[in-house]
Amino acid sequence: MSKDIPAGIDETLSLLSSSAYVADRSLATTLYLSLKMGKPLFLEGEAGVGKTEIAKVLSSALGRKLVRLQCYEGLDIGSAVYEWNYSRQMIEIRLAEASGAVEKKTFSADIFAEEFLIERPLLKALKTEDTGPPVLLIDELDRTDEPFEAFLLELLSDFQITIPEIGTIKAKEPPIVIITSNRTREIHDALKRRCLYHWVDYPTAERESEIIAARLPGIDKQLSAQLVAFVQRLRDEDLFKLPGVAETLDWAEALTQLDKISLDSESIDNTLGAILKYQDDISKIRGSEAARILEQVKLEIAETS
Repeated sequence: MSKDIPAGIDETLSLLSSSAYVADRSLATTLYLSLKMGKPLFLEGEAGVGKTEIAKVLSSALGRKLVRLQCYEGLDIGSAVYEWNYSRQMIEIRLAEASGAVEKKTFSADIFAEEFLIERPLLKALKTEDTGPPVLLIDELDRTDEPFEAFLLELLSDFQITIPEIGTIKAKEPPIVIITSNRTREIHDALKRRCLYHWVDYPTAERESEIIAARLPGIDKQLSAQLVAFVQRLRDEDLFKLPGVAETLDWAEALTQLDKISLDSESIDNTLGAILKYQDDISKIRGSEAARILEQVKLEIAETS
């Protein structure tokens, strides 16, 4: 059963926290305004900071269907919006030819009817379900090219798609649209103007601790404090790919599976692959550098406790 959109910022924060998503007030405000104003939400930030999760949490918390378009280089209209079921159309043509009762104009319209249309994610998102308008996630838009961005303008402005053979299909109720980008390239201003924008940054140590507590409630408090402080210091290092929240959670779960209650140099060296994803970064941190950071972390925690 679907729920109504939150009535305020505090309700939005509660909605997110009910699904173990710990957001700051700035993000909750932008999300609330996006829902209230019926405008797409454009989330930009580094990989692994929780942009995609927003759409999943909204879908779950509001009881709406999630329609996801995973973007990639070379994504075209046939994969993202619609394509014609050519095999069914050919069968229909053969049957009509065999019967002999075919008028060219009428038949042309018949084979380009909606029954021969294969709906892809963007077109599906315009259809209202029993549970209400779906949540449309356009994930990692920066992986596509500019022509595809241009195609999205009609959808984001008027929540409609024009199909040359049958005309314009418009949503009875606009879907909730979440667009994410890892900023591997700049997205055109024309698209951003149609959205509310929010930069999702790496969390503070306090909020990252809250995220771990929400997602892994059984984790040892000492271990949680140490790994959060360690990750925060890693983000100050000159690494090719800084660890995001997703990596922090993976590392926390890995250490919990190993029954660790505190960090030690050996455990860090053996589990760095959970938090760093490039060999050059692992080689740089493993060993003496990890030991140095761990020592600083323990001193810092001892001073504040």
